Amino acid sequence: MSLDATDRRILRALQRKGRMSNAELSEQANLSPSACHRRVQRLEADGYIRDYVALLDSRKLGVPTTVFVEITLQGQADEVLDAFEKAVGRIPDVLECHLMAGTADYILKVVAENTEDFARIHRQHLARLPGVAQMQSSFALRTVFKTTALPV
Repeated sequence: MSLDATDRRILRALQRKGRMSNAELSEQANLSPSACHRRVQRLEADGYIRDYVALLDSRKLGVPTTVFVEITLQGQADEVLDAFEKAVGRIPDVLECHLMAGTADYILKVVAENTEDFARIHRQHLARLPGVAQMQSSFALRTVFKTTALPV
């Protein structure tokens, strides 16, 4: 299925405010409520809309520190990559893990209370990840821009 302009309007609106009512969404999409509801259901069924979530405030939850960790593995064998990916997925403080092209094999986005908490995460979890040859951590000083909205 390809997206038309109306589908894109619906997706843009839902990315801004996922909890809006169907009536409000149908107004923004210039559709009747029933036609809008059918389109949203189709977008969900076709996988364009994967889920609906609440975006939480990391500062209010006590984890304002963001750390990006570059990881280089000892090898590139499938077993090494699989073991690493399985283990890193079990660390609750790791929000994202990306397999990279370039100098590092992976980059992780980690949240922590502060530098001491990150040291604990490093000792208890990151340093124990299988197959790691080298690790470099960079602390974000300030988030300049952050969005979850994809360009539609």
